[in-house]
Amino acid sequence: MIIKTQKAIAASEITDALLFKQRRKIIKSLLAITGASIAPAWASDNKSTWQNVAKSEFSEKLLTPTPAELIKNYTNYYEFAFNKEDSTELAQSLSVDPWSVEISGAVEKPGNYHLEDILRQHTLEERIYRFRCVEAWSMVVPWIGFSLGHLIKSVKPLSTARFVKFTTIEQPDVMRNQRSNAMLTWPYTEGLRMDEAMHPLTILAVGMYGDILPKQNGAPLRLVVPWKYGFKSIKAIVKIELLEKPPLTTWNQAAPSEYGFYANVNPNVPHPRWSQNSERQLGSRFFSPRRQTELFNGYGEQVAALYSDMDLRHFF
Repeated sequence: MIIKTQKAIAASEITDALLFKQRRKIIKSLLAITGASIAPAWASDNKSTWQNVAKSEFSEKLLTPTPAELIKNYTNYYEFAFNKEDSTELAQSLSVDPWSVEISGAVEKPGNYHLEDILRQHTLEERIYRFRCVEAWSMVVPWIGFSLGHLIKSVKPLSTARFVKFTTIEQPDVMRNQRSNAMLTWPYTEGLRMDEAMHPLTILAVGMYGDILPKQNGAPLRLVVPWKYGFKSIKAIVKIELLEKPPLTTWNQAAPSEYGFYANVNPNVPHPRWSQNSERQLGSRFFSPRRQTELFNGYGEQVAALYSDMDLRHFF
């Protein structure tokens, strides 16, 4: 199955290819930096896995990725900064080696799993997805990751598992807004319904653009759910819990009228402070028109059946 948008994407609507340097072959020289002091242990220990990243059938073939350097320097990472540039430098102090994920709740096999052990059990794929921010800008990212559903199956969820909660790392010594308890309740948490988490489009990303994931983009492990607004795609995951009831999530707690639990991309339901019917494409030509936003970010054919009409009317 090839993931397609609901309509053809004109060249004028996507990232200017001249702005995008031809990306390296998948993990071509990822571990040319094999010195342990540079490459994280989970990457070094999985060299053969990283060198055999598969081209996924779930990638959108018509999309031209946004320039990598733009994405690496335009991030919402509020643990570090409230602008989109400072995290590029500040996040480099984040400790990501070693890394493990605690899986708990309604599962038969709870435990603390090292990331390198998780990667050995899963096939990495490149997924080229649209990424739509609730702030009405968008980008196209070639992620490298694996199916969240496969990970959940491996820990044998119980029949009572209805929701999945994700929690990010707490490192207040380097995450200055955690340290000062600024703006939000930390650590950052997000959640999905079980059927959303098990959907084949939902992945856990460990890389992008043929390389390991940069720290400012969520290293070493982040969620990617392409039909939802970007704040759902939580970074630096250290805990996954399977629950019977929906979890409280960070932005929904902070501003429930503006950031809902579902957070499905919907051009017909405006944010309380701005329209969602179009988006600014990062990396597009200066005079390029805004792109018309698609329901479910263009992935409606694959995910619309998950939701009722009531879900669509009450986005927030």
